[in-house]
Amino acid sequence: MDVALLVSAAVAGAIVVLTPGPAVIAFIGIGAARGRWAGAQFLFGHLLGDTLWCSLALVALVGANLVSPWLFHGLALACGLYLLWLGTRAVLVRKRPEGGTSADVDRPYLRGVLFGVSNPKSYPVTLAVFTAILAGQLAGFGWNQAPIFLAACLAGFVAADFILIWLVGTGPLRRFYATHEIWIIRATGVMFIGFALNTLWHLARELSLFG
Repeated sequence: MDVALLVSAAVAGAIVVLTPGPAVIAFIGIGAARGRWAGAQFLFGHLLGDTLWCSLALVALVGANLVSPWLFHGLALACGLYLLWLGTRAVLVRKRPEGGTSADVDRPYLRGVLFGVSNPKSYPVTLAVFTAILAGQLAGFGWNQAPIFLAACLAGFVAADFILIWLVGTGPLRRFYATHEIWIIRATGVMFIGFALNTLWHLARELSLFG
């Protein structure tokens, strides 16, 4: 496989991770509140979801007939409901008497895994980026090339994760978060609910439930 294509795949992986969305917002909240290590655990858990969506995007490009559209409908429904639940919890967040808030995450790695596999932004963004990268090369792109392409994407994911881990530990970001924590969490909840409703609305449109 052409080296330039592999470099492009790594860049695409980094773009997918760094593109603002529910996962980046959740990561900033966890990392700014609890430090770089908690943020790193979230991102390493989220890497499972990145790999899943990356693989599904490749399947959609190389062998779309192998995957039933109902798989994607089911994933969209799960994504929307999970984000709606997270958003509602965040909007109703309260300060704890002993410090911290009711939105504190005790197991950031597990939260990252759940967030990664239920992130509605990941699939369309990954598919769009891959389509742009592989434009004009799809005719010669087959299953034998997919593993090395996926490995290059994973390298981009990891590189972007380390950029975010460094960023979330910086003093100004952590101080700003500490000062405005509860309002940032509530605003994040509103955004999550918006992402959820948008996901569920598009799913309903695709299933012809409306219009």
